[in-house]
Amino acid sequence: MCGRFVVATPPAALIQRFGLASCVDYGPRYNIAPMTNVVVIRQNVEGERKGEFHRWGLLPSWAKDPSIAGKLNNARGETVNEKASFRSAFRRWRCIIPGDGFFEWKPVEENGRTVKQPYYIRPKADGELFCFAGLTERWTSPAGEEILSCCIITIGPNTVMEPIHDRMPVILAAEDEAAWLDPANTDPDKLRNFVRPADPANMMAFAVSRAVNSSRNESPDLIAPV
Repeated sequence: MCGRFVVATPPAALIQRFGLASCVDYGPRYNIAPMTNVVVIRQNVEGERKGEFHRWGLLPSWAKDPSIAGKLNNARGETVNEKASFRSAFRRWRCIIPGDGFFEWKPVEENGRTVKQPYYIRPKADGELFCFAGLTERWTSPAGEEILSCCIITIGPNTVMEPIHDRMPVILAAEDEAAWLDPANTDPDKLRNFVRPADPANMMAFAVSRAVNSSRNESPDLIAPV
């Protein structure tokens, strides 16, 4: 799964990196939790890319109860093209969710009991970003309230993640980004080729402070090794 991540790269860098026509303004966030607004990158049919806010937790357009979004911050890559909550978005409304890194928790023995030790997973090269494969949706309430939402696709682990957790976000290879964002790509069999574990050679992981366990904590100290 992917339950927390970091976006510290400024909007101007995203504009340059992804060739965006525009990007929402935001400050650095070091402990992003579900059901909060995150930056997503989408491409329209004219080929224009924008960075927009979407709430993290997918709310399908057909949902009668908006609380369902709290359970849909992740979509399993193995079944993303089959499940009713995700299959339309997988074919038509894909996005990239940029992140400087993400957190995962590993069970460890400590003083005779099992506790969860947080790890921070980031690109090995400084200045690089993870491009999480995401889906988006647009939901309108009976009263006309509109909510834009998103989720992150997950998959089984690579060799970096395997000692920590049995799931990880799908991280797009640079050569796959354009095809993933292209709204003309609607063949689920071809799209599934992008849903795979990332190259472990480009990643690193290390233990960090348990202060990250509380989503109220927000500081660069959360991504410092311990």
